[in-house]
Order: sequence, then C-alpha cells, then structure tokens
Amino acid sequence: MSERAAPDSAPDPPADLPEQVAAALREDIGTGDVTARLVPEVQHVRGRVISREAAVLCGRPWVEECFRRLDPGIRLAWRTGEGVHVEPGQVIFALEGPARPILSGERTALNFLQLLSATATQARRFTEAVRGTGCTILDTRKTLPGLRSAQKYAVRCGGARNHRLGLYDMVLIKENHIAAAGSIAHAVAAARAAATGIKVEVEVESLAELEEALAAGPDIVMLDEFSLEDLAAAVALNRARGRPAQLEASGNVSLQDVRAIAETGVDFISVGGITKHVRAVDLSMRLDFTP
Repeated sequence: MSERAAPDSAPDPPADLPEQVAAALREDIGTGDVTARLVPEVQHVRGRVISREAAVLCGRPWVEECFRRLDPGIRLAWRTGEGVHVEPGQVIFALEGPARPILSGERTALNFLQLLSATATQARRFTEAVRGTGCTILDTRKTLPGLRSAQKYAVRCGGARNHRLGLYDMVLIKENHIAAAGSIAHAVAAARAAATGIKVEVEVESLAELEEALAAGPDIVMLDEFSLEDLAAAVALNRARGRPAQLEASGNVSLQDVRAIAETGVDFISVGGITKHVRAVDLSMRLDFTP
C-alpha cells in the first residue's frame, strides 16, 4: 500500500495505534459517509498532501493505517521522512486509488498528521533552544485523552524525551502525597517500599524542601516554579552533596525562557505545552479526479 521514500530513524509506533485509528474512523464515518456516496463508485482519484507552513513531519503510520483500513488498494508515496523538517508548499505525500474511501479518510488522516506534526514541531523547537547545554527536554502527562501514546511518539520524533508514560511506570511524589505521608522522607521511603524497581521523583517548591528531598534519596527532584537564581542555587547544592539526584525544572516553561533555565545546570526541563498547547499544522489535500 505504501511506498516509503527512504528509511528513517523514527521511533517504533505505539501498540495501540490501530485502536486509535479505528476509534477515529468510527467517530467520523459512523454508519457510513453519506456525502461520499455522491461520487461514482468506480471513480478513481489522484492527489497530494501539501504543507502550508514549516513543520516537523510526524504521523505517517497513522495515515497509512487509516487508508489501509478503508481500502488496501489506496497507494501512498511519501516524499519526506518521519521527523524531517518540511517547508511551506512542500508535497508530503502523493496518493491514488478509489475516490470514495480517500474522501472518507481525508479528514481523519489529516487530523492525525496535523496534530502529531504540531507536537513534533514544538518538541523540536524546545530541543533546539537548549542545544549545547547538556539539558534534556521532557514532556508531561498533559496530553489529549486517548492519544497519549501518539503524542509521546511525536515528542520523540521531535527530539525530546518522554517523562513517565502514566501513573504506572514512575513514582512522582507531589504536595498532596507528602501531606498524606507526613513528610518528604516518609513519602520517599513509602514509595521505595511499594514500588520497587522503578524511579522515584519528588516535587519541591523551595530550597529548604530540596534539602529534605536530597536527604531522602529520590532518583529525581522536580524544582517547581523556581526562579533562575534558585535553580542555580539548587544545582550548586546538589553538586555540593555529590549529585545524589538529578534535577528537573518545571512550571509554565516557555520557549523564550527555556534556554536561560537550561543554562542554570539542571538535568531536565519538563514542558507541558509541547503536548497541551499545540496548534495543528496547516496541511492541504488536493485531489485530481480522473475518468
């Protein structure tokens, strides 16, 4: 069905990709595409998808799965690779096949491609902004419901890294957990006992809490809403203790201030906006109907 332009180094698609596409097609097509029935059943069509703005392409496997489900006879020919920068006016892929299923799948396929390209583009912008600092950009759990694995994939295509995937693969102790446990030390100890073999992170809101956290022995300490001065002080304190934990800066991080945060020496910066504040990339499908 698909003709790939060239091998690329994109991450493996998530296991639930088929479920995501199936749900999206059910949502849009329902009991049948009544408008597509206006087109003769034997009508053949050729077309191409064009980017109207600069972006990092992401979402090819979702597009392929969408059209495969509708009609395996639809042929796609990709003109660029996953995770590759595209320019305005650039053809992303060409397609040809029976008109009805192509028209039925157009919106769903483009929705996936626009959303995931937007996520990858944001991830690339933040990653490029901290290049050379040694700091790593992380995403968060602030994703679209039902599409977390898709957006996490797009983050990796953009060059950033995933934080925890969910509540099951990493412990993140926050204010309410600390209050329930009685102290940072008690919370970390309880986490170590209850969740062996996975990383433990604790969120702190002051340098005094950082002192407590470093003494408790988590793997990572999240520095929430720290000023640049306090971030630098936190890095110095951690180094003076022999770097017992990695440090993650967090809290309304923008593209404008991410470089300055990285230059304080923190190990990670988590950015919820990569997945939460995305604006779909502007793409257009143009079709040519043939006799």
